[in-house]
Amino acid sequence: MKLAIQINEGPYQHQASDSAYQFTRAALAKGHEIFRVFLYHDGVNNATRLAVPPQDDRNITQQWTQLQKEHELDLVVCIAAAQRRGLLDEDEAKRQGKDANNIAEGFRISGLGQLIEAGIEADRLVVFGD
Repeated sequence: MKLAIQINEGPYQHQASDSAYQFTRAALAKGHEIFRVFLYHDGVNNATRLAVPPQDDRNITQQWTQLQKEHELDLVVCIAAAQRRGLLDEDEAKRQGKDANNIAEGFRISGLGQLIEAGIEADRLVVFGD
């Protein structure tokens, strides 16, 4: 089955981010295809490379980055939601006149059209968080 995943909550606000990560890992282990993971609303905070959780806590951004490397996942961050929350990739930071970027390795910024495409292409769109 071809799945698309939408994450609407940040990594340390609710269980949604952890549930999405565990679901995606389990789906891949069972042989399902993940068409795209789309981070929307506060879910874009899963993509920041500047978060530093305590050593005894999980680092959800690193977990997603590792999973992306292992399975060549398409991790898309909604540009509008990201800009509202101060998340920028290198190109967007330059375009906005900012001197830094903070999107973690393996993630990319794009528009809402990527979510629409995922919903069309996938057999199921699974949404985590409000």
